[in-house]
Parts: sequence; C-alpha cells; structure tokens
Amino acid sequence: MCIDLYREIIRLRPAWRPVDDKGSIEIVIAGMASNPPDWKTHVRGEVEHETLAKRFRDACDPLMMVLVCDMWQTGFDVPCLHTMYVDKPMRGQHLMQAIAQVNRVFKDKPGGLIVDYVGLAHELKRARATYAESGGAGATVLDQSVAVAALLEEYDVCLGLFQGFDRSAWATGTAAERLGLLPDAQEHILAQGADSNDSGNDHGLDRPSGKERFLRAARELSRTYALSVPHEHALRIRDDVGFFQAVAAALRKRAPGDAQPPEDMDPAVRPIISRAETPEGMADLFATAGLDKPHASILSDNFLAKVRGMPQRNLAVELLRKLLRGELVTLRRRNVVRSRSFARKLASSIHDYRRRAITAAQVVEELIQLARKIRQAHGRGDRLGLSEDELALYDALDADDSAVRVLGDETLRTMARELAETVHGNVTNDWMLRESVRLRLQILVKRILRRYGYPTDRQDRATRTVLEQAENLSGG
Repeated sequence: MCIDLYREIIRLRPAWRPVDDKGSIEIVIAGMASNPPDWKTHVRGEVEHETLAKRFRDACDPLMMVLVCDMWQTGFDVPCLHTMYVDKPMRGQHLMQAIAQVNRVFKDKPGGLIVDYVGLAHELKRARATYAESGGAGATVLDQSVAVAALLEEYDVCLGLFQGFDRSAWATGTAAERLGLLPDAQEHILAQGADSNDSGNDHGLDRPSGKERFLRAARELSRTYALSVPHEHALRIRDDVGFFQAVAAALRKRAPGDAQPPEDMDPAVRPIISRAETPEGMADLFATAGLDKPHASILSDNFLAKVRGMPQRNLAVELLRKLLRGELVTLRRRNVVRSRSFARKLASSIHDYRRRAITAAQVVEELIQLARKIRQAHGRGDRLGLSEDELALYDALDADDSAVRVLGDETLRTMARELAETVHGNVTNDWMLRESVRLRLQILVKRILRRYGYPTDRQDRATRTVLEQAENLSGG
C-alpha cells in the first residue's frame, strides 16, 4: 500500500521524486527476503535510516512527506512535523505515542493535525482516559471547529487593519506585482500609530501601535491556520493569509547587525500557502521597502536621498530606524560612549514621532541628519591622530564632554594612547571572568587618571566606562 501510494503521488508530483537521495517524499519500510526486486530502492540499512530521520527532523530540508509502513510509528520525535494521516488501527499507548509525534509545539506551531481515515475517536477517548489516570494532564486533541473559529476571529482583525487597502493584485497579479504591494501595505500599517490624535500628548502611549497590533494578529493567524487546514474556511482565505504573512515578514525584516532575531513564517504553514509564496520570502530589507540595495555604505548621501524621496513616509521612518539600530550595534563593539550618545538621540526622535509630537516627514529629516553624524564619526580618529581603540578610550574619558575643558585636548589624547597600551597589555579572552586581572586593570587605570590630574569626582565613573570599553575591545 505504501509503495502504491508513493507511485501515485509521484505521478501527480514528479518534482517530488528523490534524486541523489534528495527529494520531497520517501518511504520507511522494513526489507524482507520475499520483497519484489523493485522494492529494494526503498529498503535502507540502519545508518541510512538515521540519515533519513535527521533530514525529516530538519525543518529546512526539502523532505516534506514520509510514507510509513512500519518503524517510526512510536518513539520517533519530530518537533516540526505538522500533519499525520492515519489509516492503520492503533490503540492505547501506541496511539498516544503516534499522536505525540505531531502534537509538539515548534516555533509558531501550536500543535499538530491528525487526519483520521479509520475512525480512531473511540480508541483515542479510551487512551486519553488511561493517560489521565496515570497522571497526565491536559487535552491531547482540539476539535477543528474551535481552531477554525479562532482563525476567523484573527482573520477579521487583520482585515480590519487593512480596511480601505486594495490588495486584489495579491491574488491575481504576477510575482513582481505582488512584491510591489509590500511597500504600500507596510505604509498602511505603520501609519496607524499608537494614538489617533495629533495633540502631542502622551495619552496614547499605552495603546499598541498598528504595527504591534498587526504583528500579533498575523502571528495568531498563522498558529490557528496551521490547525485549521484543510477545512474549507481555511482554504478559502489562503491567499489572504499569504498576504498577511508576507507583510508581517517584511515588517520584521532586520537591518544588517540588528541584534534581534527575525520571527519568520512557521515552517509548517509555509508549504500550505505555497500559492502565496513569492519573492518576498527571499527579499531583503531594501527590496521590501521598494529600494535598490545600496552598493556602498547604507549611510551614503545617495542612499539617504532615496530614502528621503520615498512616498511612504512612515515606511521611511521604519527603514531608517532599523538601519540606524544596526549601525549602532556595530558601532557599540568599537565605541561604547559614542554609540550610547547616538542611541539616545535615535530613541528621542522615535519617541517624539510615536507620540505624534513631530510628523513622519520631520523625523525622517532628523534621522537622516543622525545618519550623517554617525558616518562622520567614523573619521574622527584620523582627525585626532588616534587609532580606533585609542579613540574609544578618548571618548570614555570625555563621556560628559567636560574633561577636554579641564585637561585640554592634547592631554586627553596622550591619556587615551597610554590607556590603550595598558589595556592591550593586560587583557586576555577570559579576563572578565578573572577577578584578579580585572582588579589589576582597574588599579592601573585609576593610577593613570590620577597622574594626569583627571577630576577626582569623575574618576570612578571614568574607570567604569574605560573598563566597559576595554571589555568590548578585548572581544576583538
């Protein structure tokens, strides 16, 4: 039966056929001497079975479906497995163990789907009773109608957030036309700020922004969709689910260096809405914002001019925010004080924008000016005659911009050079874990500060900042 089913599926989906041990469908079957010769290609040894098992556990592997004749029915753990089609009678612990294979939480997957061809409801009820008596807790199954009701509720939330937006090209347009919808779709969501009035007060700050509301609804839509297919209501809205997922993925796109990991579409849902799968799955942050990827620095005047000219003003703010955050993550590794100063300015501008104290156009201009200052900061070391490490320690000494006035610029540069030499001579990869080395470096730093007459009331703070910068420098 497995082999007949395999051949029929391959006839319908020729591209799934395994080539060089890579394909979308396989069979798990035990070999016997009486097997016909043409079955032998499906019979594997122990090592080959383990290799196949590793592929099936890998959510990114192209292997999507396995037809199981024997083995793998119990005691086989695949967290990313979404659907199990059952056409074999099972009972008791074997039934519970089989269901457990798909009923694992994985990323956005809230549970698995059991498609029952033989009528296991009675056996499942008995097995659950035994499971509960032995100390287990919680329901093992969810009626699909409950999932469908939750799906339609989240679907209505997403529709409400896109009220007035024409997304018809998503279902009927070319791949390029579908991708072209994303910038305006993001703008539509981003324009729905935390506060609907323009009074500039703080009353709306506790209310989630349109982006936050949409991402939450899209995440729940994905979770409930995974449990609702192949219900007719789920299949009816498949294209819309794909659209909402694509917009959510675009809004979550990271800038280079951004420390936050992206939330991606649930691997279990992605193949189900394959009709909606277009180049946005591989598009980068710039493409989803309707921009060509810059060949030089993302903070170049040419690129910033393109951002300024974007018709989607709220999307321009979001793009600049992500790019600047990424730049500051990179800068922090080199210069703690300078990155902290820029981060405060970025946070202040975004705060004013979100509370509607300034318009999107105004914050775009503020962020472009901040981007230019960050770019100009890259050349400060050359202008001061300091290396990158020395410049970082120079800024650590002058964190409140007053040390230069007290000591003079030349003295501060001399101190920075001596501190850099001291740091490089006393740190190792694990020095932050070794209290003795840390204390020694702290004493040496304070000794240098006192020798050059650094203000006494600021020495403790300067020492802490220098040690923090030294930790970053030693990481390289």
